[in-house]
Amino acid sequence: MMEPCAVRFPPVGPSDDGALRHALPPPVGPSDDGASCLRRALPPMGVRRMMELCAFVERELDKVLHKFLSYGQHCERSLEELLCYVSQLRQELSSTALQGAPLSATLSLMMAQCCRKIKDTVQKLASDHKDIHSSVSRVGKAIDRNFDAELCSVVSDSVWESREKQQQQQILQMAIVEHLYQQGMLSVAEELSQESTLNVDLDFKQPFLELNRILEALHKQDLRPALDWAISNRQHLLELNSSLEFKLHRLHFIRLLAGGPDKQLEALSYARHFQPFARLHQREIQVMMGSLVYLPLGIENSPYCHLLDARHWTEICETFTRDACALLGLSVESPLSVSFASGCVALPVLMNIKAVIEQRQCTGVWSHKDELPIEIELGMKCWYHSVFACPILRQQTTDSNPPIKLICGHVISRDALNKLINGGKLKCPYCPMEQNPADGKRIIF
Repeated sequence: MMEPCAVRFPPVGPSDDGALRHALPPPVGPSDDGASCLRRALPPMGVRRMMELCAFVERELDKVLHKFLSYGQHCERSLEELLCYVSQLRQELSSTALQGAPLSATLSLMMAQCCRKIKDTVQKLASDHKDIHSSVSRVGKAIDRNFDAELCSVVSDSVWESREKQQQQQILQMAIVEHLYQQGMLSVAEELSQESTLNVDLDFKQPFLELNRILEALHKQDLRPALDWAISNRQHLLELNSSLEFKLHRLHFIRLLAGGPDKQLEALSYARHFQPFARLHQREIQVMMGSLVYLPLGIENSPYCHLLDARHWTEICETFTRDACALLGLSVESPLSVSFASGCVALPVLMNIKAVIEQRQCTGVWSHKDELPIEIELGMKCWYHSVFACPILRQQTTDSNPPIKLICGHVISRDALNKLINGGKLKCPYCPMEQNPADGKRIIF
């Protein structure tokens, strides 16, 4: 009898032989030929093509903006000239020699010419404005010509028509609220929570409130709230191998250097905060202490001028956001922003797939359920966890069809397990061990 062996998971990635796949599904269905045909038939659209189309529309838009600018300058000059002309004529009419006297034929002619000039100027400006309207309409035509406005063909309405409709809507609303909190739009998030009757606990909001308070202070170049937070969470940050506290102290030291010779003693005194970080950041500390030699001459005129670069403030905001989110169990990017970015990458490919499916009349390949007819690469940035594909049914497992670990160590999907049951017993497809189907354990990656 063969020795039981546990399933061995290959590295996550685009491997052809492994059972674990990237998070988006591989081709599914009774036949792989249809999906392979679609993959070969797809036109090379992709992100590059979308960028080209965006650039084309942007060029049309630049033309319109240039016309708006030119028209505005021309309109301003024409009106100024007209005002000067009318002002001169008014001065002539209001001269003391002509007060109370009837208009002469010459003055009547001048008045008529003035009215004609005003009318001609207004008509000319109105005509030029009509030309801008045609340019604006060309931008709309360029958008219609280069982008498919009909996106419903790649969206499944059944997602919102199922029995779990209300629950799914609440999940979407919660994702939007979380994104608003993460972006610091607290009042908007509160308003949306009230209007959508979402019950958002204070424990959920508190981390976002604290993060945004500290980030707002950092944007104002106030380091104290961030330093207090880093010191109070020092041990947890060390477990994450974070250098946030050192970077905050370094930035405060640099601010003292920017104060010139008057801040030299204060900078030397503050340098004592670097002592706990001497082993890990010795080189950086040496650089900062060496800059003190040039303090009387001005750091901005020394080899250490890079210390005053404004990008340090941007970097400290990014470092704080990343480390604080890791410490609090939050993602740096909200689920909504990740989903939106992934959708922007996947949408052009899905629309091309839909066109190929309709052209080749193979609508059965894509059922609009929990599957896609081909795999869409979103890049390493979107790789969060492994996904198991059943080696028996050649399908990716789902919540309704999860992976099951047999007592011999091999893993198959629940649907495959049910199909392999014979007489109340299950024989492993990879080894001769016979077992009870109820002994299988669900695996959660």
